[in-house]
Amino acid sequence: RLVRMVDEGTISGKMAKNVFAEMFDQGTDPKTIVEKKGLVQISDEQTLESLVDEILRACPQEVRRYRDGQKKLMGFFVGQVMKQTKGQANPGVVNKILSDKLS
Repeated sequence: RLVRMVDEGTISGKMAKNVFAEMFDQGTDPKTIVEKKGLVQISDEQTLESLVDEILRACPQEVRRYRDGQKKLMGFFVGQVMKQTKGQANPGVVNKILSDKLS
């Protein structure tokens, strides 16, 4: 069930590690753990796009540096989104949105 939740995008691989540890310790069903802890991954593109827009507006110097060739700043932007969502944003969706907006 845990692997299926990762495959379906319900939780991330990182979240799954924490869920697995709790499953092992307590023998609890992964769905119960995810619901109890509110670990559902945010994959809604509109929600994430709005957050990305907000972050890009708040960081104009970093946007300029990224567009001037400092591509390593992509990690900074992803990190800001993850920080705002407490690690619940789907990183694949975030990377796609950022790539589209920063190109």
